Amino acid sequence: MPRTPSGGATSGAAAADGRLMSIGAVLALLRDEFPEVTISKIRFLEAEGLVEPQRTPSGYRKFSPRDVERLGQVLRMQRDHYLPLKVIREHLEALDAGAPVALPAPAEPPDPLAGALDADADPPPATGRISRADLLNATGAEESDLAQWESYGLIEPGADGGYDPESIQVAKLITELAGFGLEPRHLRAVKAAADRDVSLVEQVVAPLRRHRNPQTRAHAEATARELAGLSVRLHAALVRSALRLRQP
Repeated sequence: MPRTPSGGATSGAAAADGRLMSIGAVLALLRDEFPEVTISKIRFLEAEGLVEPQRTPSGYRKFSPRDVERLGQVLRMQRDHYLPLKVIREHLEALDAGAPVALPAPAEPPDPLAGALDADADPPPATGRISRADLLNATGAEESDLAQWESYGLIEPGADGGYDPESIQVAKLITELAGFGLEPRHLRAVKAAADRDVSLVEQVVAPLRRHRNPQTRAHAEATARELAGLSVRLHAALVRSALRLRQP
């Protein structure tokens, strides 16, 4: 898509035709560059005040070409610069006032899982695979412990026999839970819930990974990490809320 000096996208169809568009037509225009965008996402950005479509007497949204351009700006600042909505709103206000806006250089996305787990836990290696011996040494587990964890699917080796570095953290958490009398067999429900979360994430990112645009395919991994972090936070919030409700 051609870009405006402010970094926004100008959709050829939207720019050439000044007619108002339905939310479905806007979605179709944006999908080429932002295949992950949904009608719910557009409605959310409207609720946050980042775009203000007109309304028909019957309440239907009608978007102008400028609205589509603005949505492109917002989505691009999220995708390329990982800016929070508050900062995006400030940039848009500056652009509306005719002030120059300097966006930060594209950067790696922040880790949404930071702080979701035990802050005192040792972080796993950033990349690569670890061997069975390394996993046992890092966690202090016995071979029989690891075999039991594997039998319940809590830890799984890859096709090469190696383990994901996150397995270290998983093993340590299993060990801590055992101190409260929770055995691996009790944790099958936790594993089943995690598997369901993985399925939901894969439904979202699978189309991005198949996209012809390399930038979009790379964005799929950032999206997967973000969704993983959100699911962990949601799970923790639901557990805390349910426990409070059950207090006498």
